[in-house]
Amino acid sequence: RTDAGPRFCCMMEASKDEPSGRDNVVISTDKERLQEAFIIAQLKETYWAHNRSPQDIVKSLETSLCFGAYRGDRQVGFARVVTDDVTFAWVCDVVVDADVRGRGVGKKIIEAIVDRVKVKRLVLKTNDAHGLYARFGFQPLDDDAPRWMVRLGLQ
Repeated sequence: RTDAGPRFCCMMEASKDEPSGRDNVVISTDKERLQEAFIIAQLKETYWAHNRSPQDIVKSLETSLCFGAYRGDRQVGFARVVTDDVTFAWVCDVVVDADVRGRGVGKKIIEAIVDRVKVKRLVLKTNDAHGLYARFGFQPLDDDAPRWMVRLGLQ
């Protein structure tokens, strides 16, 4: 269930190829840590949420299970999950700051989600990140809906 477990789900050690001195990335579900200005700015840059109002974005944070990625006090990534905690969950609004893309932040967010959200069907929709999600067991829903991906049997 999504209400079980620690608020800090996992840590990502700085990778060997990153310059020394970089902070670890912490993935947290603590809504008090969320930086709304970061999330709104990131979502405004996406193809799926660029027209969403700031008020709607904030409301979605209040009613979703949120995963923030942080380097120190700076938020560098975000995703949210809409779920009934038993049969279905939808992963949405996955964003990573351009300054840290390609450094494993997105992978750690998705890893935290699949470790934490234990439902029968975990779904998402993507235009361009199929490879990332496939690493975590997501598969295209069917040939007619290749942007939708599903991960089955999490319970």
